[in-house]
Parts: sequence; structure tokens; C-alpha cells
Amino acid sequence: MRIVVTSVFVEDQEKALGFYTEVLGFQKKEDVPVGEYRWLTVVSPENPEGVELLLEPSDHPATKPFKQALVEDGISFTSFGVEDIEAEHARLEGLGVKFTQPPTTFGDVTSAVFDDTCGNLIEIAQR
Repeated sequence: MRIVVTSVFVEDQEKALGFYTEVLGFQKKEDVPVGEYRWLTVVSPENPEGVELLLEPSDHPATKPFKQALVEDGISFTSFGVEDIEAEHARLEGLGVKFTQPPTTFGDVTSAVFDDTCGNLIEIAQR
């Protein structure tokens, strides 16, 4: 068994696609119409056949309070690995990304948390 797709709930798929590709640097992999929404995934350009991130519509009634509670408590929804967190933090800040936690070291991991503009806090981490 292996992980092939994971998801992040987004309020607007097109806006999310722009942020996750143009700002974060992921590549669009799948874009299939499914009713009023799309099966819309992105992948890392470093591993285009790897795990896909589904930009999943957050219209289910449970999603809004769930996402709001995580944001209010400062909890990131998911985490992305980076090779050089200081450089990635600087690059993203230069693109206007708002961080809620600057690079902070916890044991052998340094992480930073940002707002993905789609209703989530996302962590980047370097081991």
C-alpha cells in the first residue's frame, strides 16, 4: 500500500491552482471536470509521478468549521518538505506569502507556517 493522493480543502479551485502552481511552484497534473467542480491535482516538479495533492472543494458543511478551528489554533493542515527552509521562506515572503510562524527549530526539524490564501495554514519543514 502507498499514498497516491492526499488533499487540501480549498474555497476556490482556480484561485488555489494559481497559488499552488505560480507561488509554491507545483505543477498541475490532473484537471478533470466532475459536475460543478474538478478533480484538480498538483505535483512536485521534483517528483511528477509522486504523490498528488488534490485541490478539493470545501463546500461540505463540516469543512468550514474544521478549517476555521485549525486556523484559530494555528494548526497547519499539511506539511511540505524543503531543502533550505531559510531560502524558501525568503522566496515565499518575497512573493507576498504571509507567514504565521517564521522558521523555528524543534529538535532536528525547522518549520515555518503560512496562509495559503485558500483557508488553510500550511507548513514547510526541513529535517
